[in-house]
Formats: sequence, C-alpha cells, structure tokens
Amino acid sequence: MESAARRDPVKHERPPESRHVGLIGGLGVGAAVIYYRAIAAALADRGTAPRITIVHAHAPTVLAHVAAGRIDELADYLAGFVAELRGVGTELIAMCAVTPHVVVGPLTKRNSVPIVDMLKVTAQGLHERGFSRIALFGTRFTIETELFGALDAFEVIPPRPQEIDEIHRVYLELATAGRTSAANVEALREIGRAIQRRDRVDAVVLAGTDLNLIFDEASAGFPAFDCASAHISTILDRATPAEQQPMTRPLRVTN
Repeated sequence: MESAARRDPVKHERPPESRHVGLIGGLGVGAAVIYYRAIAAALADRGTAPRITIVHAHAPTVLAHVAAGRIDELADYLAGFVAELRGVGTELIAMCAVTPHVVVGPLTKRNSVPIVDMLKVTAQGLHERGFSRIALFGTRFTIETELFGALDAFEVIPPRPQEIDEIHRVYLELATAGRTSAANVEALREIGRAIQRRDRVDAVVLAGTDLNLIFDEASAGFPAFDCASAHISTILDRATPAEQQPMTRPLRVTN
C-alpha cells in the first residue's frame, strides 16, 4: 500500500527569483560574508529566491595598487572580476569594500552591467539623515581622500595624524585577518568618542565594510553612519522584484 506521503506529495510553490547579484568579495573576506548573509536572508524574508554569485579578489593586490597610486592597474585588475560576473549573467554588481571604489567611475564606464556605487549611496544616505559635519573611519586612503572626493557637499573633519595611523592599522588587521583584539576595538571606540567630543561631528562614517565585524551604528559607542548597511539596503532594493518590494525595509547588518 502506498504511503499517504506518496499519494499526496507536498507541493511547494517556487518563489520568484531575485535579480542576479554579483559580489566582488575578498576585500576582505569577513565583509563579503556579511554582505552574503544579509542579502540572502533579507531576500528570503521578502519571499524571493536569492540569486547571488561571488568572486574573490585579492585584498593585498588591491591595497598595493592604491598605496602606489596605480589606479589604472587597479581598474584593469577589478575589470577582470566584473567581466567574470557579467559572463555568468549577473544583472547588477557590487564591491563589498570601500577602498576599491576609487575606480568605480572607470569600471562603470567600461561595463554594461550596473554597479551599485557605495560612494553615491553613502552621500545620499548622509544627506537624507541631515548630517553635514562628519568624520571618517576606514583605510588611510579613504580618510585622506575624503571618500575619494564623494563628500564635497559635507564638512569633513579629519582625525589627527596619530588617530589616522591607528584607525588604518586596526582596519588592515580586520580586513586581512577577519578579527582584532578587544583592546583594538576599544581603541577605535575611544577615537570615535574623542572626535565627536572634540570636533562636534554629527556622525563618524564607518567607511570600511570590515568594521561591521566589530560594531555597527547601534553598538559603536559614538554617533555613526554605516556605509555597508546603506549599501546592502540599496543592493536589496535593486535585486528585489517589484511585486516583492516591502512597504518598509528596516535593515540591520549583523555579523
């Protein structure tokens, strides 16, 4: 006798698929994992089957190109990953790091697949929240170029030189090792608090996606704006089919 399960198989409706998202990860690995988890979970919550392809870029190669000012070479290097993602049918692409966005302009011009530009997303998010006087956490290159010139509409207060050295050192450890000591985390918190007290900034921009490995806006301990969270929210909106778009979209990135 056939079992009830065989006579009456459970039918599962296949949810609509998201647009095919291509992520350039490896810059560092921890941030790419945060992006993947957040995007996959949020798309599933919206009743959408995630379609995500990740390629792995080499963070030391990217940082070496930036440090040496080899911007054309960096664009060529990352263009290879963009072409790889285009070749598997991705419909939008995002880089899971801030520093490589120094070449987002050239990459966008030479690529037919839209790239979700974190620099524009960050500037828009800061404007929407009414922030005008800000500081930056991230790599030395991100801080000293004021997010590669993307924040001209804002008053950007630079940390002191020794603070930049410490932020850069801890950030590189996070990006390469995926972790850092509790003492280093507290050192970053103290720098953030000192900048807020001393320079009266509206927020410290977390302009390094690997910072999400240690804290976010809610847990930073100082007023902060999280670039990664804003970037992921925009990726989600562009990846979600119109009929699956939520009325509201609160998102908190967790590691």
